[in-house]
Amino acid sequence: MNEQKMPNPVNPLLKFWGIMLAITLILNLIVLPLISSSRVRETSYSFFLDSVEKGTVEMVQIEQSEINYIISQDGITQVCKTGIIDDPTLVPTLREKDIPFGSVIPSEPNPIMSFLLSWIMPIAMIGLMSYFLNRNLRKRMGNMPGMQFGSGKTGKQYVPDENSVKFSDVAGQEEAKESLMEVVDYLENPEKYAKVGAKCPKGVLLVGPPGTGKTLIAKAVAGEANVPFFSISGSEFVEMFVGRGAAKVRELFEQASKNAPCIVFIDEIDTIGKSRGSSFSTNDEREQTLNQLLTEMDGFGANKGVIILAATNRPEILDPALLRPGRFDRTVPLELPDLQGRIDILKVHAKNIKISGDIDYNYLARATSGASGAQLANIINEGALRAVREGRDAVLQEDLEESIETVIAGQQKKNAIMSDEEKKIVAYHEIGHALVAALQSHSAPVEKITIVPRTSGALGYTMQVEEGDKYLISKSEALARLATIAGGRAAEEVVFNEITTGASNDIEKMTQLARSMVTKYGMSDEFGMMGLSQQSGGKYLDGAEQMDCSQATAEKVDKEVRSIINAAQEKARQLLRDNMDSLHELSAFLMKEETITGKQFMEILNKEPVA
Repeated sequence: MNEQKMPNPVNPLLKFWGIMLAITLILNLIVLPLISSSRVRETSYSFFLDSVEKGTVEMVQIEQSEINYIISQDGITQVCKTGIIDDPTLVPTLREKDIPFGSVIPSEPNPIMSFLLSWIMPIAMIGLMSYFLNRNLRKRMGNMPGMQFGSGKTGKQYVPDENSVKFSDVAGQEEAKESLMEVVDYLENPEKYAKVGAKCPKGVLLVGPPGTGKTLIAKAVAGEANVPFFSISGSEFVEMFVGRGAAKVRELFEQASKNAPCIVFIDEIDTIGKSRGSSFSTNDEREQTLNQLLTEMDGFGANKGVIILAATNRPEILDPALLRPGRFDRTVPLELPDLQGRIDILKVHAKNIKISGDIDYNYLARATSGASGAQLANIINEGALRAVREGRDAVLQEDLEESIETVIAGQQKKNAIMSDEEKKIVAYHEIGHALVAALQSHSAPVEKITIVPRTSGALGYTMQVEEGDKYLISKSEALARLATIAGGRAAEEVVFNEITTGASNDIEKMTQLARSMVTKYGMSDEFGMMGLSQQSGGKYLDGAEQMDCSQATAEKVDKEVRSIINAAQEKARQLLRDNMDSLHELSAFLMKEETITGKQFMEILNKEPVA
């Protein structure tokens, strides 16, 4: 099938000068004569003589074919003209009335000068103004995204050098690196695959939560293979001009073909790759861009040396045509790092800062369970910033520990002053959490308790750190966690016989965990293994849960959730009543010190955690 070319549009320059010529014609032939005629009043010669007699004429100018004069009447001045009549008495009359008069020396108008002034100069002035305005507008619009036309360059190009990212710079994603090593090997030795007849995947989709290193590992693939790397975001394809997204796709693949072997990385591909099933418009710009991307991926051969890497944290919304074999053949998940992965990530980022003393990376990794690679990098940087604020030239263990608390709960509020009564309530609240946790066998060890207010709004908190990663939570552990969360409010009740607003976050956590036990985990005696909810958002974006049951069942679920929460609260109250002496002693010590470690807490408690 031959490609049909669109007809060339009218030259914009010719169109512009045509408009300028039309404007000049209208000005010279219509507008200016109308303005001139409206300003001069034509009168009879008798009216002129009467005006002279009345004394309203202020000035007279006698020309060859007409007389121009100015009259002033009732404060209004007007220019008038009349025809010439052979009147010998006119001049003596004007002298008698003392009216200034004169005669214009006739001169032949210069036709060239008249043409220049009437036609050429207006066109030149309008054209010059338009040129400067257009140049200024282009300069402004050229700096705006989506306003550069036909540049031929799409995306940022990275050429490999000695500072290129390698797999050694990526930690915590060993499985993903193994999956991508085949792509690196293909780019380095394509003839090995061609000899066997094997085809390398055209596209590799990187999926995972935000901050897990999708862009970083794509750069590492290019660095390992020592090939150029083109990077572009999905949002850069969608512009304000129809058709520019599809044009950018063509330009990107043309660039890649000229620089093969290379890697093309499209970040946030879900921007243009959304499923077309729910689209109401057949001319939607995103749909055109997606269609062009699908066509281009079909258009180049599997062994051409161009590998497409794309990243998204919403794979569930991608169009099925994009994920079929022959386009994005392989999906590589990048999950949140495990304990060893977090240790490796912390060490990688710690290489860039100056460390003093021994750093317990194992403790830092255990304290940051569930953190992404980007969050761990931020924790290392916050530790370095704290060292600078403290006037030191190296980072200590305490800097990194404090940076974890800063990321979790915010900075310490230096000027927050609580009354003694509030301080006492907060101390009992936090010791309530810690004491209930320590008195149960299925709770994580307490590492730190503080009543120093934080910028997140927390007046204090209790930090628990697991000994290792936990991938499964038993029903006993879930119930113990509920009792621990309820310990703060329970301490307020048994000591002060009063409750405060300090448990708002605890209530939210308890309700969420108890509801999940009933609707998701099958830990309810009432419903057993019946699923009663479904996730409404993305898998990697912490989508909210929606009930998937009838209204009558939902009411029973609420009763079951309330029953579980009430049981956890009663368990926490009973544990605290049985250990009131320890509760008072630990709370008094916390009020005095404001921050205590888990070791100090256990020494005062003087017992190992028991069931």
